[in-house]
Amino acid sequence: MDIRQDDPKAPHVAELLTHHLEELRSVMGEHAKALDASGLSAPSVTFWTAWQDGVLAGFGALKQLDDTHGEVKSMRAAPTARRTGVGRTILQHIIAEGRKRGYGRLSLETGTAPLHAPAIALYRSAGFVSCEPFADYQASPHNQFMSLDLCR
Repeated sequence: MDIRQDDPKAPHVAELLTHHLEELRSVMGEHAKALDASGLSAPSVTFWTAWQDGVLAGFGALKQLDDTHGEVKSMRAAPTARRTGVGRTILQHIIAEGRKRGYGRLSLETGTAPLHAPAIALYRSAGFVSCEPFADYQASPHNQFMSLDLCR
């Protein structure tokens, strides 16, 4: 699998990003906090795509919250690439990048719907644990928060 830093506004990302946003909004409504292409293009966000045999298999992003804290954003495997390890590969890449940057912690916000169960299992298997809301997030029945201590 090839992981590349990429442009979230690129045409090859549009269909999967639209699918990602529509699916999240369909189960979370106004509580969906996923970033669109403009949000993923912010200077504080680094966006990567994953490719298998020349086909877009997924994407993920890392947002710098401060000098020691990053946020995992917009993890998504393409429907045809689910259960192929793309999510784990992207997450490992993001964790490695967080360590490289000297972050002490990575955090994330995700949903509580059954749709989110595979992602939650992935995050837990990588060492993420439940935590309190961070940054400007507010707790609701539709979201949960996880954190990974990178200093261990």
